[in-house]
Amino acid sequence: MMQLIFTKGSGKYDQMEVVRDGVSVESIACPKQGIIPHDMVHYGVESTLHKRGFVNRILHGEAASFQMEADAESDGVERLVEVFQADGWSGWTSASTDMLDLYQVTCDARQCAPLALDEEDIEAVRNKLLELSAQWQAVSVGGSLVLAFV
Repeated sequence: MMQLIFTKGSGKYDQMEVVRDGVSVESIACPKQGIIPHDMVHYGVESTLHKRGFVNRILHGEAASFQMEADAESDGVERLVEVFQADGWSGWTSASTDMLDLYQVTCDARQCAPLALDEEDIEAVRNKLLELSAQWQAVSVGGSLVLAFV
């Protein structure tokens, strides 16, 4: 099991601390982006769809890095995270079919195999991200949100 502890900063960055077996192993600066942190979007996508992406790779012992070795499934997850970030910046209201289309375009542009997804998957992830957004908005500067990942 792993915990991700997101701490809301007062400046341009929030923090994500990675805790494995009760021991803090890494801390990552997360640039503020007007919605939940990028790595929290990863958490929402990966915990809902049970796919191997950035967070899942950390869970299995990889160091958190912006330059992880290429992996077909995690590349597909990264493209999906980008699509959900765009949805978040637009108010979390894009039609599921439009998001699936944008995901396909994004994967084609990056020469990345898309994950097999349908509208129900998009809605399940969006619901998780809306839940995380509400929790994150309730956190005051200096406070933290702890998320478990198994």
